[in-house]
Amino acid sequence: MSKTGVIGGSGLYEIKGLTVKGKKAVSTPFGRPSGEYLIGEMGKAEIVFLPRHGKHHNIPPHMINYRANIWGFHKLGVDRILSISAVGGIKKGLIPGDIMILDQVLDMTQNREATFYDGKGGVVHIDFTAPYCPELRNILMKAGKRVNVPVKKTGTYVAVEGPRLESAAEIRSFGILGGDVVGMTGMPEASLARELEICYAGLSVVANYAAGISKKKLTVSEVMNAMKAATEKIKLLLKETFTLIPEGRKCPCKAALKEAKI
Repeated sequence: MSKTGVIGGSGLYEIKGLTVKGKKAVSTPFGRPSGEYLIGEMGKAEIVFLPRHGKHHNIPPHMINYRANIWGFHKLGVDRILSISAVGGIKKGLIPGDIMILDQVLDMTQNREATFYDGKGGVVHIDFTAPYCPELRNILMKAGKRVNVPVKKTGTYVAVEGPRLESAAEIRSFGILGGDVVGMTGMPEASLARELEICYAGLSVVANYAAGISKKKLTVSEVMNAMKAATEKIKLLLKETFTLIPEGRKCPCKAALKEAKI
């Protein structure tokens, strides 16, 4: 049976409806993951869940051990990952509560360990033209339609370093570059998953308007409140998604390292 991993972001530290069978602490060559992995079931699907910021949200985005987190999923036999994140809305028309299925990314981070391949054992250049698994994206869209949860079918995620929020000028520039939403955790998660040939899809909840879009001061409380309000929709969407995920994979993610090594 294939295993699907779920990474919970700000405001999502557990999955309602997940029957937890156990917990697993995983050691990796890259250090410790954000916490124990919850091993459970939702319906007939086997799920492995990890809160990105730790159980008590004590790990800031710039200090998350992304390599350990993704490697841990790999070690537990996960071949697909659904990443849930809270984001700020940049694109005109987006409002708090909107759910977006990401299809592109702009990586503005600079100080993160972003690859498993540091020259030892060869050099690897993965194809990142399409950062998110097309098969998983289509399944999420189908699931949304079946449970009547509206989703934005495309979106470009701007990944920033954090932990500070962005300036209004930065948000304007991200918009000019084609960014739709902004967050602090989308990279290098997506590229690390690709390096391990794991399918990865990003599901972003617009928690607030990005800096300068609204005249209001940005607060952490509004992010948490928006995520809580979206929890029921996320639960419905995930539950249906798990029923639609096939046993085998037909996407290119499973062969990402083919012709990528020098």
